[in-house]
Amino acid sequence: MAHLRTHWLAPRRGQENVTQMHYARQGVITEEMNFVAEREQLPPSLIREEVARGRMIIPANIHHENLEPMAIGIASKCKVNANIGASPNSSDMQQELDKLFLAVKYGADTVMDLSTGGGNLDQIRTTIIQNSPVPIGTVPIYQALESVHGNLDKLTADDFLHVIEKHAQQGVDYMTIHAGILIEYLPLVKNRITGIVSRGGGIIARWMLHHHKQNPLYTHFRDIIEIFQKYDVSFSLGDSLRPGCVHDASDAAQLSELKTLGQLTRTAWEQDVQVMVEGPGHVPMDQIEFNVKKQMEECSEAPFYVLGPLVTDIAPGYDHITSAIGAAMAGWYGTAMLCYVTPKEHLGLPNAEDVRNGLIAYKIAAHAADIARQRPGARDRDDALSTARYHFDWNRQFELSLDPERAQEYHDETLPADIYKTAEFCSMCGPKFCPMQTKVDAEQLQELEQFLAKQG
Repeated sequence: MAHLRTHWLAPRRGQENVTQMHYARQGVITEEMNFVAEREQLPPSLIREEVARGRMIIPANIHHENLEPMAIGIASKCKVNANIGASPNSSDMQQELDKLFLAVKYGADTVMDLSTGGGNLDQIRTTIIQNSPVPIGTVPIYQALESVHGNLDKLTADDFLHVIEKHAQQGVDYMTIHAGILIEYLPLVKNRITGIVSRGGGIIARWMLHHHKQNPLYTHFRDIIEIFQKYDVSFSLGDSLRPGCVHDASDAAQLSELKTLGQLTRTAWEQDVQVMVEGPGHVPMDQIEFNVKKQMEECSEAPFYVLGPLVTDIAPGYDHITSAIGAAMAGWYGTAMLCYVTPKEHLGLPNAEDVRNGLIAYKIAAHAADIARQRPGARDRDDALSTARYHFDWNRQFELSLDPERAQEYHDETLPADIYKTAEFCSMCGPKFCPMQTKVDAEQLQELEQFLAKQG
């Protein structure tokens, strides 16, 4: 079956470098760039310029033909990623597909498959890619460790490269590569409360401690670049030393790795490979602006992609809220993509309802950031919904909501009959106390103005 990109990709097959950045730097506006320009309501020339500069990426593996291209960058709308993934203790392929469909339904701009078990990892991944219109990201280090049954003694640089190329061949659009954590940075975590909280970062740290060697993803970074050139895979440079609590935020470990991530970004750009940079984590509100600006400085304005950040650590079960606060602020200051956090964060594997709640919280945060950044048209939907609210057009309010089903569900809990879909009140104020029933017509307004004029 021919997909959207099938004909676009045919002429590129077999070329040495097929990245969007490579074409952009040659002055070519690809079909993907045109598609993104239409979605973002921006000139195609601006999209090309931003991709060529490295401030925007279009994650679009040449083997992901059913992809609907999108952009991540400061010039585009703030995006949201949803994490899914089967684990050895819970979930399976069908459940992960259900999560994928739910994430796409509620507006996820990208989806990361973080599967560590629960079935055949290759089958789960390829099935997700084949069914996803949005870019798919992975963390290949998980499968690399699984391929040697968790035995770090047997895990080699070749194992990492083999799995990375396998993911690229299968159509993964971007990969988290934990290349910035260096062996000399490990002592810097000694004064932390939570140490290393990145799963991939923890694997690399244990590997370096076991072998007394430098991070193989760092020493073989140019080999990974060559793989990414062939398939147009974007780097998502992993923040292995991200803070796991507000106490640990903005410390020497985090900032040392960030500097290395900036160096790796520029190394990838030398070969026309797209990069975004991952960030914290857990950050107090007063340090969020500093973190965003520091990333832009160290990483030459490569798109920033943050998990949260959580602004407090005391709300297990509600971390989709504590983190959405930080996410909205990070987006306002210039973060390009927000990775959602679900209510199950720190507690367990999210189910479908957790995915829904986490995603809606982050769509709110991203949209709020776009309004604060005064993106053209960002507030149009808000104004349309407010107009519908003022005119008691309940069905239009539901339609414009981020989660129409939930909005109608809450309304109908107390006033379910169809007659109440045109009623000029809800169950909050009832029919006699709704302030929006206070209408001032032109004649009343004129009389009021005359009265006020007489009062002097």
